[in-house]
Amino acid sequence: MEALIDFVVHFDRHLTEFVDLYGVWVYAFLFLIIFAETGFVVTPFLPGDSLLFAAGALAATGAFSIWILVPLLIVAAVLGDAVNYAVGDAVGPRVFTSVDRTSFLHRALNRDHLAKAHAFFEKYGGKAIILGRFVPIVRTFVPFVAGAGTMTYSTFALYNITGGIIWVGICTLLGYAFGNVPIVRDNFTLVALGIVFVSLLPILVEYLRHRGQPAA
Repeated sequence: MEALIDFVVHFDRHLTEFVDLYGVWVYAFLFLIIFAETGFVVTPFLPGDSLLFAAGALAATGAFSIWILVPLLIVAAVLGDAVNYAVGDAVGPRVFTSVDRTSFLHRALNRDHLAKAHAFFEKYGGKAIILGRFVPIVRTFVPFVAGAGTMTYSTFALYNITGGIIWVGICTLLGYAFGNVPIVRDNFTLVALGIVFVSLLPILVEYLRHRGQPAA
């Protein structure tokens, strides 16, 4: 468990070690991690923002080609969300209508949650998918809930692609531009936490804005 925590918190250091050991095969490794982190509800603990930032920083040193890295990880993020949506679409409704209230999925994803998710995505669907990309844990569950909440796939796909491009582009290019600045490189964990905090601000502003509006 300690090794897993160390891997997630200090991913920048481990990524450098992987590049030294495996060379170009690390492209496939990065693809699989981004795909799994966005594609499976059981792997929300995998690094996302920090991985993209660290990969961008290494690209600036010549370890990766930024022209290969960014498109590759955009594809991984989009495919991951698409798979997660498909699982939610297939499994979600059956879980919520199941009479077996002892199952884990039924307790975690009950019918009330399904109804609320459907209403939420009817009103904020696009914003939820795009903004959710920048929030750890949340980005793993947003596409599943979108599928379970019967959001149409054509609508989901548009925001999925847009969100994937924005998320991977911003995080990777920020790492490419600033990841090797000494103060950033020496305080990578704090920088990663700062990225998460900044990404939460639009959601907080949106929440406070709607909270202040009178009820219809």
